[in-house]
Amino acid sequence: MSAAAPTAMNRAQHFAAPADGRLSPAMQAAYAKDGFLILDDFVSREDCAGLRRRAVELVAAFDPAESRTVFSTADQSHARDRYFLESGGAIRFFFEDGAFGPDGRLIADKALALNKIGHALHDLDPVFDRLSRQPCFAALAASIGLRQPLLLQSMYIFKQPRIGGAVDWHQDASFLYTSPPSATGLWLAIDDATVENGCLQALPGGHRGPLRQRFRRNGPDTRMTTLDATPWPNMPPVPLEAASGSLILLHGLLPHASGANRSARPRHAYTLHLIDGAADYAADNWLQRPDLPLRGFR
Repeated sequence: MSAAAPTAMNRAQHFAAPADGRLSPAMQAAYAKDGFLILDDFVSREDCAGLRRRAVELVAAFDPAESRTVFSTADQSHARDRYFLESGGAIRFFFEDGAFGPDGRLIADKALALNKIGHALHDLDPVFDRLSRQPCFAALAASIGLRQPLLLQSMYIFKQPRIGGAVDWHQDASFLYTSPPSATGLWLAIDDATVENGCLQALPGGHRGPLRQRFRRNGPDTRMTTLDATPWPNMPPVPLEAASGSLILLHGLLPHASGANRSARPRHAYTLHLIDGAADYAADNWLQRPDLPLRGFR
């Protein structure tokens, strides 16, 4: 499947963000039906700008000699890298596929070559911590039935101009598996996200299908295993275009992806993944935090 231009038939529904973060019955019904929910103006433009400034500061302090790990969903080669596997309790930097030339040198300044920063920004950086634990986020988690919400993973995603890579179709629960399923994504648009610069795409209602794969730790390595070979729903993908400050709520079983960014504009985003502490978090999930206990919104 590939990105499709929005039409009257496949344009995603948007809602004005509730002032206190609590979802209305109509919002809850839309989320239950589609597996995603777009809330416009959930976070102020000033807060978005603050996250961008902090990301720039973190990148400025990063020495590329520390790691050359490339993040790509196409080959998952990063998953064999200790730098990646130990990032659940750290702040680590990952490059775009295509960031390095044939000679092994960066083809652009590091600030224009990184794919993302992850995966414990929300716990280890005060700026990201403050934004991630605003009361509106806690109210949103309560509205979708998370009894003991825990902030598991965070990423600042750059989707760089011209080299920002596509993200293949996947379900977040494949990577952050709990029993019963509880993984939930909160995707915040820092820049306007459009079809042209690689916005998210989703298959509405696909969260009612099975979990297809599990991404498991296997000692110092990882492996993707197939649980159910059921194909993705046969339907046109819906682009989830979102203006800066909009929040997209993503069910952990929802099939979603994003296109490459071949435009001249960046598509920065901040993603926070939650799980329910009342569920069992699998011991063979790739993301483990042996030295950094999970916290909720306090």
